[in-house]
Formats: sequence, structure tokens, C-alpha cells
Amino acid sequence: MMRKWLFWLILPILAGCQLGAPDQNAPLPILGEIDVVNGDTIFHSIRDFSFVNQDSQIVNNQTFAGKAYVVDFFFISCPTICPKVKKQMLRVYDRFKNEEKLVLLSHTIDTKHDTIPRLKKFAKDLGVGLPQWQFVTGVQDSIYSIANDYFSIAQEDPNAPGGFDHSGRLILVDPKRHVRAFCDGTDPKSVDQFMKDVERLLKEF
Repeated sequence: MMRKWLFWLILPILAGCQLGAPDQNAPLPILGEIDVVNGDTIFHSIRDFSFVNQDSQIVNNQTFAGKAYVVDFFFISCPTICPKVKKQMLRVYDRFKNEEKLVLLSHTIDTKHDTIPRLKKFAKDLGVGLPQWQFVTGVQDSIYSIANDYFSIAQEDPNAPGGFDHSGRLILVDPKRHVRAFCDGTDPKSVDQFMKDVERLLKEF
């Protein structure tokens, strides 16, 4: 097996958003680790998952069959970046809420306190709902481990504000479970470019 790492995966940390092709009509790259096995290229993809949303419904890979989706990780009592990220996610929601090929997926990383009723109220207070925006909880370790698939961070940290260390990234995933773009969800300019990336992806299918 030959393994190749894409160097520019670290660039969003510096640049604020994934670097795409200069041609806005060109397909977005597939991000992540690439394996070449017997001449076949195998791209990084999101593992199987199963969580529960704000209406107590199971949310899994099949929920997003044939759709692209935007991912983030948050917790309701977050005292730092989450309000900023949710403000930017609302921009994405408002822009694409009538687009049937795109949904939003927000994972709570505080599974102890962010119960299903609290998630439901949180979504209602934001003025959003199903099926366009799923707020999910589940087994804490499963949420933390799948964050790695999205090139994000989610973990308990008693030294962090609110007790959790987490990334403010928004991540774009295509219908084949490939990560295609991500950005700094606290930076409106970064999110502006991200929404252009969403539009580019939606043209592909």
C-alpha cells in the first residue's frame, strides 16, 4: 500500500479556509489522505455513524443519501466561539434553506447537558428546524472520534473555557462522504468563500 498525505490540509489553519482551484467553475478537490491500492485511488471518507436528533429521530449516513451536508461541532453553554459559529451557520442556512441537495449537521460535544429537549429548544430559538438542520447527540466517544474524520477537534478539557476544546470549523461533505472544503466558522470572510465552495459542489450533482 502506498500512502500520500496532502500537504495543503494544514493550510486552512493559516489561511482561514481550504484552498481550492482558482477557477470557480472547477470541481472542488477531495481533501484528506489518499491510499493507492493495486493502482486504485481510495479517498478519505466519513465513517458510518448513528446519532439522535432534536426530534428523537435516528440520523445516520442514509439520512444524507444523495445530499451534501455542512458539519460543525458545538455545545449550547459554550462561552467562546460557538455563538459566532452559529451566527455564520445561520448565514449558510438562510442562503441554502431552499436547496434540497444540502443539509446542515451540528453535533453537540456536551452530551451530558445538551439533552434532546435542550437541542430542540436551541433549534427553535434559532428559528431553524428539520429536515434542513439536524442537531444531534449520541455516545460521547463516537462524536469525539468522528470529529477526526472531519478534520475537526472535539474533546473534554478542564482547562478550556466551558470545559471543552473544539474547532470552529465548518466542513463541507459530498454525497460520497468525501470532505470537499472547510473554513473558519468564526470569520465571515472565510465563510463567504465557503459558501462559494458549497455552490461549486452543488453544481457537481
